[in-house]
Amino acid sequence: MTHLKTVLRQIRRELKRKEKIRDKAQAEMRKLTSISKQAILFIHQKKLKEARRLLEKAREIISGLNAVAKEHPDIIHSGLYDIALQEYAEANIFLKLIEEERFVAPTEINVPSMDYVLGLADVIGEYRRLALDALREGNAEKSEQCLKVMDEIYTELMAMDEAYMLVPGLRRKCDVARKIIETTRGDVTHEVRRRSLEKYMRRFEKLERRFEALKKENK
Repeated sequence: MTHLKTVLRQIRRELKRKEKIRDKAQAEMRKLTSISKQAILFIHQKKLKEARRLLEKAREIISGLNAVAKEHPDIIHSGLYDIALQEYAEANIFLKLIEEERFVAPTEINVPSMDYVLGLADVIGEYRRLALDALREGNAEKSEQCLKVMDEIYTELMAMDEAYMLVPGLRRKCDVARKIIETTRGDVTHEVRRRSLEKYMRRFEKLERRFEALKKENK
């Protein structure tokens, strides 16, 4: 007959082992989130090579976590991992848009569709930053292109009616995205009008100077 103390000792050992695995996995999840955020920052800084290097490292972390998931699915499938995958998806989508002007598919980066969609919604915020940077550089055309990408992402997400039921948090992200787009549109419109007015004023001043010169000649 097996004593209860022996049974509980075995359970305690198993729980401690599982706790170590969970702690290590969560540390890797936090690292994955951090690396993906850093990659996004590098993209904004136009350091695309560094961004690719970080995302390759992130891919390796995901492979390791997925291997752990086969034996301990309850440990891996957590909110912390979902957040990390969304950040990773966002970084990859953003990078591919900048490098190739195309949308990467979930299968290309090995993330679940839900995490891909939520990461995609967050890309809108990154494009607002791009648009503002372009405005500061005096490149109104680029800011308008950024706005077009933002509109495309938002429009396509809104067209996925079933996604609101299947992807928790998507409605909230889309509400935030709509406000971001509206604000960005206002910023871009204001700058385009300001530049147009400046151009008009320069032409007017040039004509005025020419007119004054003609007046002097005719005196």
